[in-house]
Amino acid sequence: MTTTTTPRTDTPERLTWRVVWLIVVACSALSAVVAAMASLNVALSEIAPDIGADSAQITWLVDGYTLTLAALLLPCGALGDRFGRRGVLVVGLVIFAIASAMAIVLSTPEEIIATRVVAGAGAALVMPATLSLITSGVPENRRPLAVGIWAGVAGAGAILGFLVTGVLLEFFSWHSIFIAFAAAAGTMAVLSLTIGSSRDANPPRFDILGSITSAVAVAAFVFGLIEGPIRGWADPLVLLGLIGGLALAGVFVWLQLRGTRTLLDVRLFRRRAFGAGSFAIALQFIGSFGVFFLVLQRFQIIMGYSPLKSALALVPLVVVVMVMSLVGTWAAVRFSFRAVLPTGMFVFGMAIIVLGIFDTDTYWVIACQLSVLAFGIGLATAPATTGIMVSTPADNQGVASAVNDTSRELGAAIGMALAGSIVAAGFTTRIAGTVEKTREQLQGVAQQLTSSGRGAEGQAILGQIDTITDRLGKSLAEASAVADQLRQKIPGPVADTISAGARDAFLHPMSQAYVVLGSIVVVGSVILAFWTPTRMPDAEDAAPIDTGVPRAKD
Repeated sequence: MTTTTTPRTDTPERLTWRVVWLIVVACSALSAVVAAMASLNVALSEIAPDIGADSAQITWLVDGYTLTLAALLLPCGALGDRFGRRGVLVVGLVIFAIASAMAIVLSTPEEIIATRVVAGAGAALVMPATLSLITSGVPENRRPLAVGIWAGVAGAGAILGFLVTGVLLEFFSWHSIFIAFAAAAGTMAVLSLTIGSSRDANPPRFDILGSITSAVAVAAFVFGLIEGPIRGWADPLVLLGLIGGLALAGVFVWLQLRGTRTLLDVRLFRRRAFGAGSFAIALQFIGSFGVFFLVLQRFQIIMGYSPLKSALALVPLVVVVMVMSLVGTWAAVRFSFRAVLPTGMFVFGMAIIVLGIFDTDTYWVIACQLSVLAFGIGLATAPATTGIMVSTPADNQGVASAVNDTSRELGAAIGMALAGSIVAAGFTTRIAGTVEKTREQLQGVAQQLTSSGRGAEGQAILGQIDTITDRLGKSLAEASAVADQLRQKIPGPVADTISAGARDAFLHPMSQAYVVLGSIVVVGSVILAFWTPTRMPDAEDAAPIDTGVPRAKD
């Protein structure tokens, strides 16, 4: 069954079992691709040594998926509007399943990274299709509830991915993660055949030039964000990615304003709900992925949690985000969009700042802080997504969903790059004293061994000092790994010196990163207080914008 729009009615419509099943299938497919975006971070420590990946390859095992997903979202959303959203969803799930299954039998870093890139392309077909199927297939008066559920799943999906990965790694090898992804996606592809479809009733010719320009612009910018903390922000390749990406984005906007084939009607950003919603989504993911980057390192490296225990420690976020996503949408529709969205963002930002100001290793305190954070983001995330979707004509729901998802991906990339850069710069500066002290202690150990007649062992330690001290300056994870290795091989306080010094060198810039991320969100919430409209738009506000330029048709 293929539909074009859902007719508006003044009589409240009940959710039928067909509509409920649509929401279940779409949200299940969404959870699979969102989990795949975050969960591999937990498994890198097992995957990397098994396939012989170096530090750069380790980065791209995760970021190859993210970059491809972000770059292809807009064109893939338009494909759903044009050819049918269910068909695009099924194709995306099949591609995702095949790519995940291939990772089970391949063994080199380059091969695994390639499968992640292909999986990202499949996910780019899936994500916008899930939300646009919901907004076009659910009755208008029930649409905010459905979008709230979708937003809650999208917000909690990453944490659920951490949890599933942690459970699998407790009992199986890292291959089990990709087996689970492949099985889940294959099952979802079959179930997706049981739901209805929708598409643009009068699709224009596909905007090939706009698709290429937008994809390259996003890919270049995200590449610069990913490589910035690794290569340095002054690196020519990083600057080329960032500046070139922004320049191509400008070209894309010009093309959309001047051409008759439009991938995205950029005039939609003039609609306050659409623009404010997109801005809020980007802010939410700048803050949340920056927090994930920092808090998981605290749990696993400083507090010694296993991957499973780290994931379980984040469960309070899942519960609070899911509940508040429903409450936030209801409150924004029932009372005031302007009151709910900025308030949620302000609470979210202040909670991040509190994480930076009050440093603790007591879990229940951290859990309370994260719950307040989740309260704020849960309150804001669904209204922001709803504002985007209800401001967009029914025939363009796929592109609107892609804008929502692109805002998420760009925000996540910016958040992780910002947090990573602050921590890396601060850690490098503060670990210098520990590096010198470690060098002196290792030289002392070597001299003691030589004096006791164990000259070969002493010379071996002297030969490793430069390698050891170089590793200390790279990251907290690297320094902790060195300390664990030395604790088993070299007597004396060297390992304890490294552990204590690395911890101190990490905690201060970590606090700074929290404060910076939180401050960005708080400032953004003030902007949203003026930008967000008082009333949530309805179907009449989503009428197509009359540009005076006829659309090119087949």
